[in-house]
Amino acid sequence: MTRTKEDILKLIDDAGVRYIRLCFTDILGKIKGMSITRSEIEQVLEEGQGFDGSSVEGFARIEESDLMAVPDPVTFRIIPWDIAGEKVAMMFCDITHPDGRPYEGDPRWILRKNLKRLKDKGWTFYVGPEIEYFYFRNNRETDTLDRDGYFDYGTVDIGSQLRKRSVNALEEIGIAVECSHHEVAPSQHEIDLKYQEALVMADFAQVYRFIIKEVAMENDLYATFMPKPIFGENGSGMHCHMSIFDGDKNLFYDAKDTYHLSKMAQQFMAGILNHVKEFTLVNNQWVNSYKRLVPGYEAPVYIGWGRRNRSSMVRVPMYRIGKEKATRIELRSPDPAANPYLAFSCMLAAGLEGIDKGYKLPEPIEENIFHMSADEKSKLQIATLPNSLENAIREFEKSELVRKTLGDHVWEKLIENKKLEWDQYRMHVSQHEVDKYLSML
Repeated sequence: MTRTKEDILKLIDDAGVRYIRLCFTDILGKIKGMSITRSEIEQVLEEGQGFDGSSVEGFARIEESDLMAVPDPVTFRIIPWDIAGEKVAMMFCDITHPDGRPYEGDPRWILRKNLKRLKDKGWTFYVGPEIEYFYFRNNRETDTLDRDGYFDYGTVDIGSQLRKRSVNALEEIGIAVECSHHEVAPSQHEIDLKYQEALVMADFAQVYRFIIKEVAMENDLYATFMPKPIFGENGSGMHCHMSIFDGDKNLFYDAKDTYHLSKMAQQFMAGILNHVKEFTLVNNQWVNSYKRLVPGYEAPVYIGWGRRNRSSMVRVPMYRIGKEKATRIELRSPDPAANPYLAFSCMLAAGLEGIDKGYKLPEPIEENIFHMSADEKSKLQIATLPNSLENAIREFEKSELVRKTLGDHVWEKLIENKKLEWDQYRMHVSQHEVDKYLSML
């Protein structure tokens, strides 16, 4: 889909839009931006909007702070509710230097850069994430709205109503939803978006998080994508389904293979398995992410693959006859607090490394790895993901592949930011420590 400046102006005027939000994403995945009025939009569509990038996480240093936000017309959408009584639209922007060069700290540009390798071949990288989240009564405590579980359906439950409203809002602005349901933990929900080209889906993931939070806030409740907000309950994941197409042909499908996976798909998956430790910091970037990645709560800890095995990190959904286009692989380790632009970039780069170097896919594991003994896991050479933010940083620092994928600027800024986060966590004295040690020591 393409849109011209004239198309945008007509949409604005027909809907009576007063303000337009120019959105972009910092390296941690947070939406940033500024609002402009209808009178300014024509010039901004032509020239972009200047701003100071020195205060944006992972962006420019003070001495090189001048940046431009250049709207991408394809991403224009009218927010499906009034804000302060006014119609408001939003657009995602690419960030450039004043001379027009892409800004190396812009996550959206990083994904564009990595997708170009496929675009040059005429291929398309598709991603379909399953994004989980929780509803709470406020943002200060984990007071849940229900005691429901997986696929429970409460027609009068406020959480179910909020989820339906969110689905309606997503579809109203052109974001296709495949299904939605209650998840395993109390007050936990999931809305699955129909697979899209990776850059489109990264934008959609950002809009998704915005809409989920806004709909909750309008009802005096709070939605969170925190990976593990409740001790003793399942955390929230962002399982990512991936495939590569050449036009309408799914390059991951092979009718003759036992798992209906082409050689390309097998090598792509082998690349993911081989390099996932290195980009776990991107998929799981917070101290709290590693409270989710523990055995016993369905989150993948062990590096392996299987078809029916949901204890494996990578799963190959069962092939259905006549559904060749649905053949895909599912990476289950990312969480919903990741930066989707950087996460998709790293998944793609690892997969392409497997294709380029002809990685051999190990044998599948169909047994429940959670129930295996240490000796059984050792015999099968089952490795584990980093078990803390500190260990994820160490793996990330050693990776030339990730450094090349993200570029020096973002690679260095992420390390700097995450080391600071780990130090703050390491020095904090928690209530658990007080309860456990104060009367003992």
